[in-house]
Amino acid sequence: MQFLCPSCRKMLEAPDELAGKKAKCKACGQVINVPGLPTQKEGPIEVEAAPPPAPEVKVQPAQISAQPSFAAPGIQAPGIFAYAGFWRRLVAIIIDWIVLMVAGLVIGFTLGLFLIRGGVSAQSGRTVAKILGMTIGWLYFALMESSVKQATLGKMALGLMVTDLNGGRISFARATGRHFAKIISALLLLIGFVMAGFTSRKQALHDMIASCLVIRQW
Repeated sequence: MQFLCPSCRKMLEAPDELAGKKAKCKACGQVINVPGLPTQKEGPIEVEAAPPPAPEVKVQPAQISAQPSFAAPGIQAPGIFAYAGFWRRLVAIIIDWIVLMVAGLVIGFTLGLFLIRGGVSAQSGRTVAKILGMTIGWLYFALMESSVKQATLGKMALGLMVTDLNGGRISFARATGRHFAKIISALLLLIGFVMAGFTSRKQALHDMIASCLVIRQW
């Protein structure tokens, strides 16, 4: 049993058979009565001081951080994404082609009028139109996919976003590299695009080259 010495206030420890008997505290030397029912009178017996109790260890509750507010909606948990499938990506790119075609016709018609009035030859006009078309396509994809929306108009319509491998926003330089890497995907008989249908993370070849993902928001 354990009990408190009334003199030195130390916790003492004694066997149960000493209950009700006198004992001598080894810490202060005082003769004290061991708590319990008395049995028979005997001389005081020295009892050992009980070891001090182990200090209580307080365990702080784990801090659980909320998911950053800037994380893409397609991120279900850190490292877990809802990848965009091949057919949804195909519809998105068809929409983008239509948008670029309409924009190219309007800009090309306006530019053609200026070139004709300026006396530029037809051959030079075609060269300027090709360069302008490539520039418009590059800026359309690179600027919009590196913007806050992280998507072109076609991708927005289908609920898609372009991210890095951690689900974050990509830079303009990476978006540019991804855009021109599509040339490689196209040169391989379009197999680079078809790869988005059977790779583990639904990546096309140009996604792999630029270390990007295309994820779904819904």
